[in-house]
Amino acid sequence: MKRFLLFFVVLFLSGSFNFSCAFENISVEDEVQTVKENKVQENKVLQAEVSFDWLDISQAQRDDQIAKYKDLLFGTADNPIYYSKDEFKKNFSSFSRDKDFKHHYMLTNNGVTQDEEAKYCAFYYKRNTLVMYAIQYNNNPHNAFYYTAFGKLYYVDVTSENYPNYPYYSMQYDRKGKLKSAIYFISHDMQYMYGPNKEFQGLWYKDKMYSSNGKQTLTRTNW
Repeated sequence: MKRFLLFFVVLFLSGSFNFSCAFENISVEDEVQTVKENKVQENKVLQAEVSFDWLDISQAQRDDQIAKYKDLLFGTADNPIYYSKDEFKKNFSSFSRDKDFKHHYMLTNNGVTQDEEAKYCAFYYKRNTLVMYAIQYNNNPHNAFYYTAFGKLYYVDVTSENYPNYPYYSMQYDRKGKLKSAIYFISHDMQYMYGPNKEFQGLWYKDKMYSSNGKQTLTRTNW
C-alpha cells in the first residue's frame, strides 16, 4: 500500500486544486496518479507567508509545534471530530451512492476538473485505469466525496468553515464515519498531518514529508 497525501484537493489537497486536499489521505493499492489541473483564483484565497524551518529548530521546538496543531485539531469542544454512526448516516446518507456515477466517471476519466456543478479529481491505477474519483459540489464546498469507479462512497472530507482561506483544517472519514486522518493546512505548501488516534504522521512541506525528528519520510507527486 502506498499513501499519497490529496485535498486534496484538494483540495486538497494541494491548493492548486481548491479541494481540501485531503486527497492527500487516500490509500489505494499500488501506484495512483491524480489529475489536478484546476487553478484557484488567488484573489479569493487568503494565505500568509510561511517559512520552513523544521530542519533548523530544536527537537523541543518541533515537539511544541506538533502539540500545538494537535490541540487545534482535536482539543476544542466546538470542533466535531468524531461522528456517531447515526450522526454520520444522517449527514451523509444521501451521498452514499453517486446516482450519476456513469456521467461523473466519463467526465473525470476524460480529464474534466470543473463544470457548472462541481470540481472533480480522478485517481488512476498505473496511470490509465480510473479507480476512484472525488467530487466537491459548488453548493457544498466544505465537503468532498470520494467514490469508487462504480459510484460507491469511500471517503468524505469535511473542512473548517474558513476554507479555502488559510489556515484551515480538514478531516477525512471512511464510509462508516470513522475518522481516518486530520490535517491542519498552514498554507498551500505546509500541512501538519495526524492519524485517527491523534498520532502525528508527519509535516508536509511542498512535495516532501518530514517526521517528528526532522527526517524525510515520503514524497508526493500531487503537490
